[in-house]
Amino acid sequence: MDAVTDLVIRHAREEDLAPAGALCVEVYVGEGHSKPDGPYAELLGDARRRAEEAELLVALDPAGGPGAVLGCVTFAAGGNPWADIAEPHEGEIRMLAVARAARGRGAGGALVRAAMARSRELGLTGMAFSTRPQMTAAHRVYERLGFHRAPERDWEPAPGVGVIVYSITF
Repeated sequence: MDAVTDLVIRHAREEDLAPAGALCVEVYVGEGHSKPDGPYAELLGDARRRAEEAELLVALDPAGGPGAVLGCVTFAAGGNPWADIAEPHEGEIRMLAVARAARGRGAGGALVRAAMARSRELGLTGMAFSTRPQMTAAHRVYERLGFHRAPERDWEPAPGVGVIVYSITF
C-alpha cells in the first residue's frame, strides 16, 4: 500500500484554496486531460467553490511553505450537485490531482482513502466515480484500494468525451 507517513490529509482551509485550484489546473490542463479554456477549466481552478458546495480534501507536506499542497480531491455524497455518477447511497470523488513532484509519496491513495472514510462517516455504503481512460496510474491506485471497473456505468460528460467508472461497496 502507499506510504503516507510524511503527509497530512485534511479538509482544505482558506490558505489551501488558491494552491489547490492551481494544482488542479496544472495537472488536468497541463497534462492534456482537459482543454485550457471553457467551463471545466474554470471549475478546476475554483477550489473555493468546491470547498463550499462539496468537500475539498488536501494532502499537505507537513513542513509547509511553498508547495505545501501536494494533492487535492473533491468529495461529494450522491445527490450533491458535484456528484456526477454516485447514487444516493454512494460517495464520489472528482478532480483528484497530485503534483508531479509529489507522485510516489502516496498522496493520491491517501486522498482516496480519506474520501472512503468520509463516505463511511456519512453512512454511505459505497463509492462510484468517473475517470478518463488514459489516467492509468490513477486506475492502479483505485484498484489497489479495492475499486473495480463498472463499465455498465461509463458515460460521456460531453460529446466525444468518454469517461469510465470505478466503484466499490463497503
